[in-house]
Amino acid sequence: MRCFGDGNPLYERYHDEEWGVPVRDEHGLFERISLEAFQSGLAWITILRKREGFRSAFAGFDPEAVAAFGPDDVERLLGDAEIVRNRAKIEATIANARATLALREAGTPLHELVWSFAPPPRPAAPTSWEEIPTQTAESKALAKTLKGVGFRFVGPTTAYAAMQACGLVDDHLAGCIRAR
Repeated sequence: MRCFGDGNPLYERYHDEEWGVPVRDEHGLFERISLEAFQSGLAWITILRKREGFRSAFAGFDPEAVAAFGPDDVERLLGDAEIVRNRAKIEATIANARATLALREAGTPLHELVWSFAPPPRPAAPTSWEEIPTQTAESKALAKTLKGVGFRFVGPTTAYAAMQACGLVDDHLAGCIRAR
């Protein structure tokens, strides 16, 4: 049994191979945070279906390349049907790339900052989705800190979703094939 994704090969692969697997590198975290921001208000499967389009449009989520994007790139992205065409989210991704570089230059890379907010492991796997919060004290603090260094579209709920996706928390349900 899976927590989610049964019946959709794309979703199954994401569940089985990525969701909850620790991501400890700057590039991987920048991509996941960017995708979580684009997901805000949408179904995650929409983002998964467009993921390769996002990777192509955003230079493989290379923070240095995305940080160099300018107004012409924003217009190009707004015309790209392979991604979610939302100006605020596109501009936020560019701003977040610049903030990622600023963190690195200041001596606290994104992965170190994000992982400093990892909560202690749960004593037992949750048994239902009702036991899983949409935000926590840690995700609120992470969102506040990220916003303080220039990130956008990273509220506490988006931060918690990124924490789940990147393995800072393990929310696989008891009985799931991926549960610890």
